[in-house]
Amino acid sequence: MSAVFEGYEKQYCELSANLSNKCASTNHLDGEQKKQKISEIKVGLDEAEALIRKMDLEARALQPNIKAVLLAKLREYKSDLNNLKSEVKRIVSTNLNQAARDELLEAGLADTLAVSANQRDRLLVTTERLDNSSNRIKDSRKVMLETEELGVSLLQDLHQQRQSLLHADNTLSGVDNNVGRSKKILTNMTRRMSRDKWMIGGIITVLVIVIALILYFKLAK
Repeated sequence: MSAVFEGYEKQYCELSANLSNKCASTNHLDGEQKKQKISEIKVGLDEAEALIRKMDLEARALQPNIKAVLLAKLREYKSDLNNLKSEVKRIVSTNLNQAARDELLEAGLADTLAVSANQRDRLLVTTERLDNSSNRIKDSRKVMLETEELGVSLLQDLHQQRQSLLHADNTLSGVDNNVGRSKKILTNMTRRMSRDKWMIGGIITVLVIVIALILYFKLAK
């Protein structure tokens, strides 16, 4: 949840409670004191309305899932502010005599306080639900980050395995080339040995024939 929104929310709740108390105390005032109190209440309503606008702007700038939750809470605050405005209008527009006016104000304030109490109860419940939703969102983000870290680790492992396989493939290719060259060398050596073998055999045969001829001529004499 936005820290800025929470700050505006705290200010509004304090201001709303203060305005409700002022509305209740206005019923026991007369003349200039009552006018002064109503003037203070109107100034407070303007401040409360400004806070509502700030909360609305802050909520709409957040992520959709958080924004929806905050806007739902904001509707409760707007309803509370409208009730306060209605109460102030009712106080200002009263033209009845003092006794009747006091009686009506007491009844109206009792209803207003009851409504405000109910609204505050609903706001507390809504706040608790928002806190729970925020906790669930935080947990979801934590799981998402952990999953992302696991995915990155797996990708790194796969990359390392791929590099190892490529290195092994290059090594095997080098071995195949060396084996091919070795086979060629062995083949050439075998051919040379065969050729040398025949040459030696021919030389030995010629030598044997020459020796035989020499012995023959010697014996013939």
